[in-house]
Amino acid sequence: MNWDDKGFLLSKTKYNENSIIVEIYTKDHGKVPGIIFGGTSKKVKNYLQIGNKLHVNFNSKSDTKIGYFKIEIEEALVPFYFDDNQKLSCISSAVSLIKLLSPEYQKNQYIYSLIDDFFLLLKSDTWIKNYIFWELELLKVVGYELKFENLVDKKMVGNELIYFSKSIADKKIVPNFLIDKTSDIESISSLLDGLKIIGDYLDKTILKPNNLNHPLNRSHFINTLR
Repeated sequence: MNWDDKGFLLSKTKYNENSIIVEIYTKDHGKVPGIIFGGTSKKVKNYLQIGNKLHVNFNSKSDTKIGYFKIEIEEALVPFYFDDNQKLSCISSAVSLIKLLSPEYQKNQYIYSLIDDFFLLLKSDTWIKNYIFWELELLKVVGYELKFENLVDKKMVGNELIYFSKSIADKKIVPNFLIDKTSDIESISSLLDGLKIIGDYLDKTILKPNNLNHPLNRSHFINTLR
């Protein structure tokens, strides 16, 4: 099996002194693991920043054996954020969710497009809010859509409209911007509340039933916002 494609680097692990094992989310083949021989060399290593976009040539002797990649840089997306700890952590968070929630060898161009969209949203002044909606869109794509409007009640408190969960056991306040997407956000605490609600849903609905742990990179990103 031999093909050419382009994709985003999701992970890398040292294989031996000269090689590494990577996972790349490709446009036409989905998430694909493979070996990069010579991946520890200075020239190649500089390309291999998690999140960078690569042109890849993949070879494998059979579907049951891991193949290997030859790579060239398509677009160096990550170095622009080396001096921005929050956005760099956000990249790690997004990539870890793609790695966790996508199966191997299943083409999904919508997920591929979402990764492209992610790097565009980082350029926005409201990138944190946009990232929260990006996570919700990713969950929707993999079959776990969270429809807040069906899960909340509302009431007026003074002159303010408050949304809260319908759960009898746990009456959580739901930030307005998750329901009314045009709502202004006054504080980072509202954004953190939104990230927590999505994280709780992710844990309860996907991770714990499959004996998976919450991605450390996502937790680290949230901590950079506190």
